[in-house]
Amino acid sequence: MLHTPQQQNYQMVSLLPWLLWLVLSLLSVYLLDLLAHSRRHLPPGPRPLPLIGSLHLLGDQPHRSLAGLAKKYGPLMSLRLGTVTTVVVSSPEIAREFLQKHDAVFASRSVPDATGQHARNSVPWLPNSPRWRALRRIMATELFAPHRLDALRHLRREKVTELVEHVARLAHEGHAVDVGRVAFATSLNLLSCTIFSHDLTSLDDHGASKEFQEVVVEIMEAAGCPNVSDYLPVLAAADLQGLRRRMAGLFARLHRVFDAEVDARLREREHDAGERIRKGDFLDVLIDGAARENDTSGMDRDTFRSLFTDLFGAGSDTSSSTVEWAMAELMRNPLCMARACDELSQVIGLGRNIEESEIWKLPYLQAVVKETSIIVATPSCNDNKNSRLYNTKRRTSRRICPGMPLANRVVHLVLGSLLNQFKWNLPIEIEPNGIDMSEKFGLTLAKAIPLCALVTPITVKPADH
Repeated sequence: MLHTPQQQNYQMVSLLPWLLWLVLSLLSVYLLDLLAHSRRHLPPGPRPLPLIGSLHLLGDQPHRSLAGLAKKYGPLMSLRLGTVTTVVVSSPEIAREFLQKHDAVFASRSVPDATGQHARNSVPWLPNSPRWRALRRIMATELFAPHRLDALRHLRREKVTELVEHVARLAHEGHAVDVGRVAFATSLNLLSCTIFSHDLTSLDDHGASKEFQEVVVEIMEAAGCPNVSDYLPVLAAADLQGLRRRMAGLFARLHRVFDAEVDARLREREHDAGERIRKGDFLDVLIDGAARENDTSGMDRDTFRSLFTDLFGAGSDTSSSTVEWAMAELMRNPLCMARACDELSQVIGLGRNIEESEIWKLPYLQAVVKETSIIVATPSCNDNKNSRLYNTKRRTSRRICPGMPLANRVVHLVLGSLLNQFKWNLPIEIEPNGIDMSEKFGLTLAKAIPLCALVTPITVKPADH
């Protein structure tokens, strides 16, 4: 049925009162919210806009935007992000107050909508609860306890040796070294040998390791991406940015790999039931735990998937990013590079891989790793009575990564051995403009442009007799 112009004008006029009422209602809600916001004794911060709050101030580099806002409003400021009140901490002293003195209060955290069902069994996202403590205890005692790490020292030495040999082959062939990729593949295989007793990839297989790395990096980016579903929960069901769907697909790709490992181990156990052959790795520990009737950690296939996703995602990505950023910073600062190499030469001996027992003798290398780790470290969000704490410095609470003892050893071994075995130079096409130090925001800060460098093996002259 067609309407005449007069009828259409009448309909428009009749809608005006309703539109006016809607605008006045929204304006009233906004003004009342501003009044309530001002009476909550919150730290200073920018005045929020209707509905979106201060979301428009975050941009595509939230960490830099927050650092800029902190210069204006101070090291403790409040933001309204959508409907969520957020307190931002950018001072080590204030962070220590929150995360050490009031650790128990801020130990729980908000769960990103993008993580979907994965968060139900994920150690980083579970609330402070008996189940969370049980899962952390398993990792702390069976994976990252000092005696467990010491028992696998030979494995890390072997993987670092493989890395050095691979880089030497690239040097001989005249190929540039993708520092992030080789560090990622090494970290990935270290974890897979610890958990599954075999490598998941090969340093020479660029396709397999690159694909796994791309999936992990995408997960880190998507999980750290500002998501309207987190700040306007009423819209969460629509998944407007598609992040939940994207993450589900990425998780599924990893889960297929992990399911294949578990299925293969169960078949081996069934076949060798009479001989009780066990590899004694972390997968065996988990399967044994799931078989116990009094197991309180709720081990099942979904928990296995979440644990492995957490371990491989955080373990391989963070360690490799730290190595890549550290190498990039050293190559940009020749004096720092020279000082690090001189220390290695004097303490370890030129052209040698370093041993874990020698790390404590290398204070300058430790300083390089520590400073780089602060840059790469994941920001944390914690829930407390409908507010969030966003800590832009390194975490120091009970939520600190349980895998840090292993990551600390791996990063020092990999970085120290690469520096002490090779001389590093930029390719000719990159040298005029230098290294691109731009980053991609996510759960960790990744280099936007991978660091690719040319290396020359350091040859050690035999001693005169």
